Amino acid sequence: MTINFIKVGNIVINTNYIAAVKLDSETFSGEKSVSILLATPKFPLLQLSAVPTPYHYEWLDFTGREAQVIRDYFTSFNQVVDLLPRHQEPTRL
Repeated sequence: MTINFIKVGNIVINTNYIAAVKLDSETFSGEKSVSILLATPKFPLLQLSAVPTPYHYEWLDFTGREAQVIRDYFTSFNQVVDLLPRHQEPTRL
């Protein structure tokens, strides 16, 4: 298993724990942002809830230059396969 990391500003993220990325989000104040959902494993001994969940979820929001470099990374054909490219018109059957 390969462990890959990305560094954005002063935050280093293990890409194995990225569950989702919202490329066009907004902060509570209405500023455009990019949001990354991290899913990190929980350890059974540390769970206090009656219904155990295997992961802890946390959204990280990025704005400004940080949002742009993340958006560039996750829209690069070298990093992500785009199943519905914007420049490609849907074909009719």
